[in-house]
Amino acid sequence: MRQTKEMRLVYSDFLAEMGKVNQEIAALEADLSSSMSTSKLPSILGGRYVNVGIMEQEMVGVAAGLSILGYKPYLHTFGPFASRRVFDQVFLSLGYAQLNATVIGSDAGVSAEMNGGTHMPFEDLGLMRLIPKARIYEVSDDVQFRAVLEETLAEDGLKYIRTIRKAPTAIYQGDEDFSKGYCVLREGEDATIVASGIMVEQALKAADSLAEAGIAVQVIDLFRIKPIHEDVLDLLAGKPVITAENHNRVGGLGSAICELVSTSSNTPVYRVGVDESFGQVGQQAYLMDVYGLTAEKIVEQVQAALA
Repeated sequence: MRQTKEMRLVYSDFLAEMGKVNQEIAALEADLSSSMSTSKLPSILGGRYVNVGIMEQEMVGVAAGLSILGYKPYLHTFGPFASRRVFDQVFLSLGYAQLNATVIGSDAGVSAEMNGGTHMPFEDLGLMRLIPKARIYEVSDDVQFRAVLEETLAEDGLKYIRTIRKAPTAIYQGDEDFSKGYCVLREGEDATIVASGIMVEQALKAADSLAEAGIAVQVIDLFRIKPIHEDVLDLLAGKPVITAENHNRVGGLGSAICELVSTSSNTPVYRVGVDESFGQVGQQAYLMDVYGLTAEKIVEQVQAALA
């Protein structure tokens, strides 16, 4: 398995590389430059790098102004502050105003670990999906993150990318086509597992375990949660679907799939995710077990669905 790159380095290296050749790129931080490895950007971007301090709403306002001036601002802060804390500003100043900006929400779900419940976003996808015309992503590894960042340069409007900061497990090798917003990682006729982010690894582990029991499941990494490509509905038709997400079962990936197949009577959906809970302090492996974000939980849900 190849060695992966920390997601924060993917982000900061992308801005450093592209910012040298594209004078429209601007980067904004809310006093988290050391957390996201963007401390090197002032020497590269100059005045196009702005650290507003711990004032996330102000950061969105600055991004709106930069967008009006023709810049392509990239805003980073922890997931709860990129969604809950600034929702009205993002909705009105960026979404409603139809401006161009990319919001990065890091430390997704249980990956917030020791920062605890106040910093552990289980609802950010649900909030951001409510904004009309917004494009919503949750990336699963470094190769995919780079591809999504490149896509945001080509797409106008509001974009939200949900990510972890640390090095992920390798899912991709670098020659994949990410243009449709999803990737089929396993083929199988008995059921389909749709996952995003850190749950893609768990979905693949679950598929391997199920294969040993004679159950063949399709595994889809749906990293663009809005808009969902039209082909996905056909991929899901005719067999049980199990969604797996590092997020509240309400509002995120599971809800998006339920909405997609709501007119299809032959596609039952079962959701693995956080169930009516707030975050807490703990190491990621412990938290994944507490909240049922494991391959074992996915296997149980597939078996129950088929039963």
